[in-house]
Amino acid sequence: MTIRLAAAGLALALALAPGDADAFLGNQADRPGGADYAAGKKASASGDYPAAIEFLTKASAADPDSPDSHNLLGYSFRKMGNVEKAFEHYREALRIDPKHRGANEYIGELYLELGDLANAEAHLKVLDQACFFGCEEYTELKEAVAAYKASNGG
Repeated sequence: MTIRLAAAGLALALALAPGDADAFLGNQADRPGGADYAAGKKASASGDYPAAIEFLTKASAADPDSPDSHNLLGYSFRKMGNVEKAFEHYREALRIDPKHRGANEYIGELYLELGDLANAEAHLKVLDQACFFGCEEYTELKEAVAAYKASNGG
């Protein structure tokens, strides 16, 4: 029984680790730029990338050490076709938090879009180590790598 409780506690702690900052930090509105981050996240999720970039740029200026803002900026720029800005923000998110699950997944997907399987697999390896019990980001990048290999004879 004690081992099960310890394992459950460890699983909960890992689930709330900084790679999932929304859960770890609680209400984003309490952080500098939190309201802009929340609006940017919502805009990004709905596909309104120009609005997302506007809100997330403000959030990032208010809280420059937020890997989450940089990650979603990278994602939004990527969806707008601006690869250079996407890389800039993914790399900044990873500089702040090298094991950031979202940034590792998204930069891996960008590498696949550019035909760079080796770098995509390097980020998959980071996720494999960061997601001890597995996580959505690892699963999604792993599936993207497999699909890339299947469609490119690899």
